[in-house]
This record gives sequence, C-alpha cells and structure tokens, in this order.
Amino acid sequence: MRSPMRQLLLDLMPESPPSLANFVPDGNEEALAALADWFSGAQPLFLLWGEAGSGKSHLLQASGLLYVDGAADADLAAIPPETDGLAVDNVQALSDAGQIALFNHFNRLRLAVENGLPGKLLVAAEQPPAALAVREDLRTRLGSALIFRLRPLSDAEKLAALSAQAADRGLKLSREALNYLMNRSSRDMRNLSALLAALDRYSLEHQRPITLPLLREVLQHAGDGAIATQAPKAP
Repeated sequence: MRSPMRQLLLDLMPESPPSLANFVPDGNEEALAALADWFSGAQPLFLLWGEAGSGKSHLLQASGLLYVDGAADADLAAIPPETDGLAVDNVQALSDAGQIALFNHFNRLRLAVENGLPGKLLVAAEQPPAALAVREDLRTRLGSALIFRLRPLSDAEKLAALSAQAADRGLKLSREALNYLMNRSSRDMRNLSALLAALDRYSLEHQRPITLPLLREVLQHAGDGAIATQAPKAP
C-alpha cells in the first residue's frame, strides 16, 4: 500500500509525455534540428542511433508517428498495412519476420513518396546501420536514411539542466541537494524534471523551501525515489 507522502507526490507529478519541447538537446542540437527539418522534407527515412539513455525512444514517441517498439513487438505485427507515418524503435531487436516487414514497409513508403503521397519512417537502433546484425537488404535500406547519432547527457550536463530548470522556477537548490536528487531517483531526464516540478508544487503547498532535509524526507517516504522511475504515459 502506498504511503500518503508517496501518493501525494504521485498526484503532484505532472503528466509529461515525450515531446520535442521537453527533450534536453545538449550535444544533440544538430540531430534535433535535422529531425525537425525532415518532417517537412521529401526524404522518407530518418535513423537515430546511440546507446541506451541517449533519448532515441523519447524522440520517436514525440514524433507524432505511430510508435512501435521492436523489443516488444519483434515481428512488427501491430503495424496496420496502410500506415504512412511510422516510428520503429530498437531495430536491432527485430526478428526475421520483423525485418522483412520493415523492409517491405519502407519499400511501400518510398513508392508512395515517389507518387506524391505522404510517407515517413523514423527508426532507432543502438548501432549505425553498417554494424547492425540484420538482413543485408534491410541494412542497405537503412543506410540510405538520414542518419544521426544521439549521445546521452553526462551527469554534469543533467545537473546543469536541472539547475537551470530550478532557476526558471525560482528555486534555489544547493549542489548537494541536486546531487542527492540525482543519486536517489531515476536518472532519466524527463523523470527528473517531473520530480523537480512535483517537489516545487509540494514546497509551495506546504510553505517549505526545497532543502536537503526536505528532499530526504520526501524521497524516503516516497519509497527511496521509486516514484521517479514511474514512466510517464506515452502519447
């Protein structure tokens, strides 16, 4: 059973579905700008690659395209055949059937685009196309995409981003408090931002500044940061 404190913070945490606005682009500004331009261009295929935590899933879910996770649906069985806007995550996890489905889907989209019809395919993988263990025909198709690498934020960059967000809210958080927040909760930037917003609202409602003792009290009663690992709802 959830403690009253944990339930209170869960109620205070804002809904923060992935969006381009809440993506912290530090070091990935070029990729983000290219992705924004791609939506209005004629190129049907865009590929993002990078290690876990670099923001690939965030951007795919924020794209407005039909999102399918290859790690959860390796055969891509959930894709309606008429889909003209698709975002496929974790391409490296696709089964043989999923790889064939993605290859065929790209060919249909490219034909549609050549005939003046809409068609967009956004994909993400842990490695660039040349290093993926997929069918050669699919690797060739993926290699024809606009390809950009995403790099994860360093801890220092996350701290800087949190500090800037706190300043925007008029909060004065010590470096010790920010480090405590980082070390006691999920390090996903979107969840960290949502937790900061919840703490801001909690401190305002209770007329208490966000000090290190308050952070300790709140996170310990909330389950040692467990609330921050709760993934926001996908759009």
